[in-house]
Amino acid sequence: MLTTLNAAALIGIDAIKVTVETNVTGGIPSFTVVGLPDNAIRESRERILTAIRNSGFDIPPKKITVNLAPADIKKEGTAFDLPVAIGLLGSLQLLSPKFEDTLILGELALDGSVRRVNGALPVAIMAGKEGIKRMIVPLSNAPEAAVAVSASNSGIAVYGVETLNETVDLIGGKSDHIPVTVNVAELFDQEPEYPVDFADIKGQGAAKKALEIAAAGGHNVIMIGPPGSGKTMLAKGLPGILPPLGFEESLETTKIYSVANLLEKDRPLMVTRPFRSPHHTTSNVALIGGGSTAKPGEVSLAHNGILFLDELPEFSRNALEVLRQPLEDREVTVSRISVTTRYPAGFMLIAAMNPSPAGALKDQYGNLTAAPQQIQRYLSKISGPLLDRIDIHIDVPKVENTDLFSASTAESSHSIRERVIAARKIQQERFASLVPRIFTNAQMSSRQIKTFCHLDRESSQKLMDAMNRLNLSARAHDRILKVSRTIADLEGSKEIEMKHLIQGIQYRNLDREFWSF
Repeated sequence: MLTTLNAAALIGIDAIKVTVETNVTGGIPSFTVVGLPDNAIRESRERILTAIRNSGFDIPPKKITVNLAPADIKKEGTAFDLPVAIGLLGSLQLLSPKFEDTLILGELALDGSVRRVNGALPVAIMAGKEGIKRMIVPLSNAPEAAVAVSASNSGIAVYGVETLNETVDLIGGKSDHIPVTVNVAELFDQEPEYPVDFADIKGQGAAKKALEIAAAGGHNVIMIGPPGSGKTMLAKGLPGILPPLGFEESLETTKIYSVANLLEKDRPLMVTRPFRSPHHTTSNVALIGGGSTAKPGEVSLAHNGILFLDELPEFSRNALEVLRQPLEDREVTVSRISVTTRYPAGFMLIAAMNPSPAGALKDQYGNLTAAPQQIQRYLSKISGPLLDRIDIHIDVPKVENTDLFSASTAESSHSIRERVIAARKIQQERFASLVPRIFTNAQMSSRQIKTFCHLDRESSQKLMDAMNRLNLSARAHDRILKVSRTIADLEGSKEIEMKHLIQGIQYRNLDREFWSF
């Protein structure tokens, strides 16, 4: 007897519907799975048969064939355990199948319990588009699937199950299960907690102002200063001044974390911007994504948030160079023989580094702390093209003792965030009619820069002189205009004035002057 039901497979952060066809006939007993399954699916035979027996069902020796269609797309993971088991029980006529408009996901343990799987949220989004009316997923996955249903108003009933027997009862109509629902508004009403408030950081007024500009326009930043100057604290304080996640941003970020199986069980939706801080020994694949079974990397996990790279020159040169494409395109393309996968990577890069491999550039007597050749070798790990893609370069000097022991209170992150939100609102109104849509000044293309970053003749001459003096590239020219536009937005100015441009140019001085120490 043939039984057909619906499941799903993941491609990148999106899902496609998979039809699970289970056929049971007489003949030499066997269990075959076809349709480009990976090793986890091939090994599922023993899990499924043992789970069925331990759930109290008797399976006669039969020839079992399972087809996962479409057969030309590779299927990965353990989420097919539960649908295959239900299909097998249906084909053996051990339950009364009611599979119409139903999608099933779940991994089976040997005792018949149902375990959590990856990607329930993108699967639920896909199910809504495919006209699915009911989803049966592991109980721990039910809230994230319910979030997608709430977002799309698709009307899908999401049921969470803990055992195979519970699933059988639900499909057979013997259960009084209630669909799982999630109040999305309540999730956003929770006030996020940030580890560092700018009011707690002593001194560094110039660096704080630069980070405010970066937050307002979504700009990339590099901070250069001696150990103990507060670079890491400044980076950790940055999330507290960023505007809150919008619902569409939150949903897109949650899809990535759902696929990577990094969602916390009690947080079905990402409501705060991610902050990722990989160690400098991180490999290229872990940073950018991919691998034998393609997974999102750190750049994608930081989507709509911050990627903080501390001790930047300690990262391998190859790892730093692979950042160039996502910094420019805001997405990562991972190509394999059978499929090309795209992951979003719209992050703010915040980098920090010492000016010398010995720490501070000079000692208390004004002498270099390392040989010039060593310093040059240390700095040369950061290529010119990568620096060109970083909008704001900040000098973070040692904190003065007068600031360290001062009893005065610095401005809080909350008040800074209010200015950042106001500047972001100006940008959203400015770009509202653009297709494709952009949201921040940092995302402007060259054509958009010409439209929205007009300079008068005097300012244009000033910028030309600065480019000649600092030997800046065309990309640096665009970055200066983007930063200047953000500075003007923070002050509520419709035009980029000379003072805004000069400040924008100053944030490009550091790389040329410092590199020629």
